[in-house]
Formats: sequence, structure tokens, C-alpha cells
Amino acid sequence: MVVNTWDIGRLGVGNILYREKLIIKDINKIIQKRGLETAGKVQKFIDSEVMRVTDPYVPFDSGTLKSSAIRHTKVGSGNVRYRTPYARRMYYGTHFNFQGAPMRGAKWFDRMKANHKRDILRGAIKIAGGKKW
Repeated sequence: MVVNTWDIGRLGVGNILYREKLIIKDINKIIQKRGLETAGKVQKFIDSEVMRVTDPYVPFDSGTLKSSAIRHTKVGSGNVRYRTPYARRMYYGTHFNFQGAPMRGAKWFDRMKANHKRDILRGAIKIAGGKKW
């Protein structure tokens, strides 16, 4: 889509006229091409990667809490959900003796993010066709 064409003006000796054309592509097409739309390939990658990389941080006894993310998360929604009757208590709990501690334990998402945020963002940038970060 051509937004505007205008004369920049007379530049240099001899009054040469320069014309410039400003072409702006439809923003929605750019977003879609990069996979940045809602539930697009970038968001699906981020959700999947968050679940994969968070897995070793989630408290584990029978595996119900850990597997609840797979059952209750719609990949591409931007929300990874751990849904069990005790998920909140486990996430904020401090007085538990977790199997696999200190890796597995409370605030698993925050601890994973501190260690892996840059890796996830690099992958998202690569999928979107962005420059290296």
C-alpha cells in the first residue's frame, strides 16, 4: 500500500528534483508473516518452551501437578496453567520437603525464568525472523 508520494525538494546545483515514495505494508500482514499474531507460532513456541523448561522445577510426588500443565494449558494462549487443588499452596509454600530439591520446589516459574528467560526469548526472536539478541 502506498501511503504518500511527495517531492523532497530541490537539492544541489542545477535544481534536480528528487521524488521519494514511502511504502508501508499492512501491519497485520507483517505481524502474521512474523508469527506474532494471537496464538501464532511465536506464542506457541513460548508456551511450549515454558512448559518444557519449567518441568524440572515443578514439585513432584505422583506427577499430577507436573502433568496438569499439559492438561490445562492451551498452547498459544499465553497462559501456562498448573491446576490441582494444591497447586497454589505448592507454588507459594516454603515449609515443604520436595523430592528433587533444591531444583524442584516453590515458585518454580520464577526460578525457571531467572535461569532460562534469555534462551526462550532468543528462540522466539529466531522464529519471528528477528535479529540476534
